[in-house]
Amino acid sequence: MSEVSSRALLERLVGFATVSRDSNLELIGFIRDYLAGLGVQSELFLNDAGTKANLYATIGPGDRGGVVLSGHTDVVPVDGQAWTVDPFRLTEREGRLYGRGTADMKGYIASVLAAVPAFLAEPLTMPVHLAFSYDEEVGCLGVRSMLEALQQRPHKPRLCLIGEPTELKPVLGHKGKLAMRCQVHGAACHSAYAPYGVNAIEYAARLIGKLGQIGDELALPAHHDERFDPPFSTVQTGVIKGGRALNIVPEECEFDFEVRALPGFEAQRVADQLQTYAETELLPRMRAVNAASDIRLRPLSAYPGLATTADSEAARLVALLSGSDAFGTVAFGTEGGLFDQAGIPTVVCGPGSMDQGHKPDEFVSIAQLHGCDAMLQRLAVYLRQA
Repeated sequence: MSEVSSRALLERLVGFATVSRDSNLELIGFIRDYLAGLGVQSELFLNDAGTKANLYATIGPGDRGGVVLSGHTDVVPVDGQAWTVDPFRLTEREGRLYGRGTADMKGYIASVLAAVPAFLAEPLTMPVHLAFSYDEEVGCLGVRSMLEALQQRPHKPRLCLIGEPTELKPVLGHKGKLAMRCQVHGAACHSAYAPYGVNAIEYAARLIGKLGQIGDELALPAHHDERFDPPFSTVQTGVIKGGRALNIVPEECEFDFEVRALPGFEAQRVADQLQTYAETELLPRMRAVNAASDIRLRPLSAYPGLATTADSEAARLVALLSGSDAFGTVAFGTEGGLFDQAGIPTVVCGPGSMDQGHKPDEFVSIAQLHGCDAMLQRLAVYLRQA
């Protein structure tokens, strides 16, 4: 197979509408076939339904650790967004490549695939591993099965480079996330007799107010880490549902909230505080009116933060590849914390900017894509000499 440019590969990748709610198997099949055409075998880690898969492949010696190049294949939806181009067809305008996932993060995957011939050109003394996951956008769910398998192998990778969009600036840290759902069960009655019911919306409002108080406490200067923006752990409620009619005291209400936690802060503490408040302050009042009243919390998703040290092998490598040791942090999450938890130190560095991610007319500049190509060519040289 002749070499294919990162732009041409990005055009193919964008053409697969791998929104998280849908299958990514067509895209994974394309990558598997592309690698096979270059003589590289890959393995798949399917979800339970067999509708999605992670892909993992190794180039170079299999009897030692190496560098993982990791990216997620899923993208966020385009529903309701005012795109001026077809989101699933690559469009070039004034040095920019538009399409869903160009920045977050198919541009990086395209560069990785384009670099495979360079990795194959000479025998590597240290292997490179390609790890492409599913369902990152809905809580970093898919990569976990692949990481579980890697942890059981005799030669675990030494470090990981995740190509989330950082404008090719080296990133060593990001916040973790906990997403929760709170379900409030009250007692319905005619609104003319409101005191005889248990208004689930009003009690949900008290719980949301408590979350606001907790968020205010976390924002105090004593809890700041100035490497991050914002420099503190945050709490926010994003979805609420409840009520059927104004003249019925609502029996049910539920809301979803999230905690974006600085590395070192345990996000579960927020949920525990809310549970304590519910049990000690609210439930006794609710059950005094109706014994069946209840407040239930359940997790939706979670992933850990990332805090790689500046003197680590992973940090030194990303500084070499990017040409900068001005290490930064990002507010958004990645799969990096999960790789790190699995014993694979991780850094984040990739083309494009998250300022364009998740928005209509998402794009990556051609200059950024070429810059990533050059970074991976430097990695090929490094792996030959390591």
